Amino acid sequence: MFSIVSCQKDTNTVSTSAKSSKSKWSIQAQKYSELGDSFNKDNKVDSAFYYYNKSNELFEIEGNSPYIAYNLLGMAHIQQTYGDYYSSEETLTEALPYIKNDLQYQMATNNLFGIAAKELMNYDDAIGYYVTILKTANDSVSKAAALNNIATVYMEQKKYGKAITILKPILKSDILDTLQNKKARIIDNLGFAYYKNNHIPEGLSLMNQGLAIRTKINDSYGSIKSYLHLADFYKNRDYQKSKQSALQAYKVATKHQSIDERLEALELLMSYNLEKGVNDYATMFINLNDSIKTVRNNAKNQFAKIKYDSRKMTLENIKYKALRAETLLQLETQKSQKYLLVFGFLLLLGTIAYLINYYRNKNRQDRLEASYNTEIRIAKQLHDELANDVFYAMTFAETQDLQNPIKKEVLLDNLDKIYASTRNLSKENSIIETGDCFEHNLKQMLSSYKMESVEVIMKNGNPIEWSAVQAEKKIALQRVLQELMVNMKKHSQASFVIIGFDSDKNNLKIDYSDNGIGFTEELVLKNGLQNAENRIQAVNGILKFDSQINKGFKAKIVVPK
Repeated sequence: MFSIVSCQKDTNTVSTSAKSSKSKWSIQAQKYSELGDSFNKDNKVDSAFYYYNKSNELFEIEGNSPYIAYNLLGMAHIQQTYGDYYSSEETLTEALPYIKNDLQYQMATNNLFGIAAKELMNYDDAIGYYVTILKTANDSVSKAAALNNIATVYMEQKKYGKAITILKPILKSDILDTLQNKKARIIDNLGFAYYKNNHIPEGLSLMNQGLAIRTKINDSYGSIKSYLHLADFYKNRDYQKSKQSALQAYKVATKHQSIDERLEALELLMSYNLEKGVNDYATMFINLNDSIKTVRNNAKNQFAKIKYDSRKMTLENIKYKALRAETLLQLETQKSQKYLLVFGFLLLLGTIAYLINYYRNKNRQDRLEASYNTEIRIAKQLHDELANDVFYAMTFAETQDLQNPIKKEVLLDNLDKIYASTRNLSKENSIIETGDCFEHNLKQMLSSYKMESVEVIMKNGNPIEWSAVQAEKKIALQRVLQELMVNMKKHSQASFVIIGFDSDKNNLKIDYSDNGIGFTEELVLKNGLQNAENRIQAVNGILKFDSQINKGFKAKIVVPK
């Protein structure tokens, strides 16, 4: 889509040149835009973003809509490259008034909107943008590309049957016979959808066919996705083939500096690393992931600063031109500058005060929200558990002869049950002691879930030096284990639970398993375990669930020391 817009840009440039002579602003603006293209081609995106923005400022003076739209699309594309999809959507929105009725720019804009929506998991919006392209496109290749994009969204949603329904007719037609790279993409995506939809032979055959085409036409970048799909296919079938495909994907992705594909390949490799000791692939994944987060965050700040500095420079140029025109008012101008400095200083102080107040309020709001969520959970427990027991006890006391020793004993048992529930609720929401008694209190809490029908077993591997573990990590671990035990008690119907504690040089490791009824991924989220995952991620840890219906439930927690 972006290359189409580039061609459209060139056409508009020629047309404008033929109609009238360009002003010096227009000539300079065009040079800036071409510099942006050159830097973008060389992957120097910060410089590209800077010159697209500079070009826009001059073209806004000229009112050259096609060039403004082109520059904004280039800036939005760069923002998406660095994962800043929200800012990209803002930039695309700025471009809308300049696109008007130009079909090529409309298609490019909707395509970028679709990518942003997909990456932000707004799948319905993404499909809407691609459907708009499908309705407006006037050639079969563009329509096929839009259909492929819609299919990839469905695959993200795991609606593989819908993806197959869309891709299969494209492959049967001769639309892409002369465009082998696009045909290979359709074949590979269709094969992956077939495989995920349990049509194993058809899926494997198509994925291999797609890779063969990409290899034949030397589509090195396209082969990355083929290798990743095959690594996913073999991961539970043939470890060596899965590893070989993932390594090949990592190698080619490294060659093309494709960070997301490198991370995806490392994720496959570290998930099935059979060697003992430190998982080198996991270490590479963490280092690369941390590095790219830093780079992308810095880039986001840099792009925002470029816009800010550019606007600021424009205002300063206007100010200095006015000063040169007012030579007779030099003294008054100097006084105005002093006032401006004082105002800027006061504005800076006001901004600092505002930011301090904002973050204080934000932290207060976060604490209030956490407190509110806790209150809701406690209220639900009070309503679902204690309220029913108390009502039953009251009704029993009102309707039964308490002089009868048997009736009296039943009432006392009910009251004892209410007391025990109240005590357990208090323990679940009490302050966690993170000092020397932490390990004792943690294991005592886990042992409290042991009942006649449930056996709780704790295993110790390498000793954990709890005194060296940060308090917030101890709190997160205890809360997560508590949520797992509560979930087991309420939902799993397990008869035994095993909790293993272990450590290595860099990480704490806790393995949880039970023999309960298990959960699907949807039930895991409904039972509140998403909150447990968020807690572990907040302390830079990893929480993985492994469960199937009637095959028990497992959870693995890894937290850096």
